[in-house]
Amino acid sequence: MNALTEKQIRASFLNASRREASQAVLPDLDAVPWEQLEHLGWRDRRAPLSAYVVLELDGEPTGVLLRASPAPASGRRRSAMCSWCRDLSSVSATLYVARRAGSAGRDGNTLGTLICEDFSCSRNVRRPPTSAESGDGIEAVADQVVAERIAGLRERSAQFVRDVAATR
Repeated sequence: MNALTEKQIRASFLNASRREASQAVLPDLDAVPWEQLEHLGWRDRRAPLSAYVVLELDGEPTGVLLRASPAPASGRRRSAMCSWCRDLSSVSATLYVARRAGSAGRDGNTLGTLICEDFSCSRNVRRPPTSAESGDGIEAVADQVVAERIAGLRERSAQFVRDVAATR
């Protein structure tokens, strides 16, 4: 992912009002490992149920405002697989819901998906494959498994953003 500026990020949100975009608490952009990301995702420190994700869609930064599902009354979440990275070894996925863009969103239409709670998908797809995934561990096969995971993450996250942008 290419490095983004605060201005680019705030202008990228397709389902947020100008006010919501301007009030978003951004992460420390100087500390972001851009070359190791397929998307930038974070939760708002001031509003814990608010979250944001920005990715490159058709060469342009495109952002989505998300709402996280609140923790269950018991305090214990069920195990769930992230629909973006599909990693099972270290994932704590939560339901994130996005208002659709445009009039559909203003009418209350939303779209939800399970995503890693801490948006660690890019790190998860880069972990070394298990022997079940790559066989006897031939390095070329391991590299191919990681490359396929990265491509899958890019496609699934981009498709979610496209679906949010769709004005059905």
